[in-house]
Amino acid sequence: MTAPRVLVLDADPLPRLDRIAGRAEVLHSDADSLAKRLPEADVLLVWDFTSDAVRHAWPGEGPRPRWVHTASAGVDRLLFPELIESDAMITNARGVFDRPIAEYVAGLVLALAKDFHGSWEAQREHRWQHRETAKVHGSKALVVGSGPIGRRIGAMLQTLGVVVELVGRRARVRDPAFGRVHAADSLPELLPEADWVVCAAPLTTATTGMFDADAFALMRPTARLINIGRGAHVVADDLAEALRAGRLAGAALDVFDEEPLPAGSPLWDVPGLMVSPHMSGDTFGWRDDLAEQFLDNFDRWLAGRPLFNVVDKKLGYVPTEDT
Repeated sequence: MTAPRVLVLDADPLPRLDRIAGRAEVLHSDADSLAKRLPEADVLLVWDFTSDAVRHAWPGEGPRPRWVHTASAGVDRLLFPELIESDAMITNARGVFDRPIAEYVAGLVLALAKDFHGSWEAQREHRWQHRETAKVHGSKALVVGSGPIGRRIGAMLQTLGVVVELVGRRARVRDPAFGRVHAADSLPELLPEADWVVCAAPLTTATTGMFDADAFALMRPTARLINIGRGAHVVADDLAEALRAGRLAGAALDVFDEEPLPAGSPLWDVPGLMVSPHMSGDTFGWRDDLAEQFLDNFDRWLAGRPLFNVVDKKLGYVPTEDT
């Protein structure tokens, strides 16, 4: 029996795939050679998950991999018509980033509420400036996205005493952790009550641009927005305008339409906006965790067992009872 071929769309550093030595042939590709190598592969590992190479290389002649795995939670870069309509199965890295991202969001909430940035600036200027800061306990957070990342964020904020409302694609009652889950069309009613609005939704047609001028107009002037989902969830120009006009107290963006964020982008200098370089889920050893997850799924694939983290290509995410 011919060993299956695993094609890796490379990023630096390469994944550790020693466990499949002798059971599969591992091929490597960059963006330029991907189209040529795709017909050779049974499995495509999108290790460079920031690349759009698959979108450009997939259409064309010849066979295509039967299974595509992306080392990311979001799959929006793979949801192009040719792949959606193909027989290829997509899996993702659901589960690897949940806790690290929740810790990151909790850190942002504490930092923003306690004005750590103001303390750092005053220290740099050798200026003693006593201030009062906001309470976190008893504040209200609206977490948009009821998948594993959104739920873990909500649970961690609850440990800080934050009252959490969770928003998903559809409404559900009697949620064991949050009491209930609100439907996405409830956002206009929920936004005016939130001190913290956290976007952890998958990027779909319905969620693109969901945080725009209309949404910001509904939010409290003391509220803050945190986006760890995708850059396209937020209309950045509208957010910048709201912050400059003082209609929002602050925001933190970890994701952007264009990454890396260009040095000349005006977002770097928007008052009250904290910019981070798409790092909320990246803790020491995260690449090893991603590789191990793929290898576990590869063992299942080789044994003919059902894969985990199978994406519904029409919905754009891994469906669960909670989403």
